[in-house]
Amino acid sequence: MLEVADPQEGCALLLGSRQEHTWTLERLWPCCNVWPAAGERHHRFAVDPREQLVAQRWGRGRGLDLLGVAHRHPRSAAIPSRADCRLCVPPALMVIQGENGALAAWWLEDGTAQPRPLPWRMVD
Repeated sequence: MLEVADPQEGCALLLGSRQEHTWTLERLWPCCNVWPAAGERHHRFAVDPREQLVAQRWGRGRGLDLLGVAHRHPRSAAIPSRADCRLCVPPALMVIQGENGALAAWWLEDGTAQPRPLPWRMVD
């Protein structure tokens, strides 16, 4: 999914549609990791704000919403870290690829609740 940034944390935006109880991910928009301290990019990420604006504008023109972010943990499991939870703006959808390639989806309700794993499936 996000191998190109290896060994850095790759990151992407999740674009899709929202129905009442179902969100459909339709596009994974790869982004540059612009975390200010380049030496920390193997365990931290920040999406370039300009890329986020371009992705949102592109998505809006196609009826898609920004659903959340995806990123890679090149040296750990596909579980949100404390920093992931602290730096995200809830409510948020987060997809993480762990060091073994496994993907996991998480829902972050607010800044105080624990992230909840989400059931999900890939559809052709």
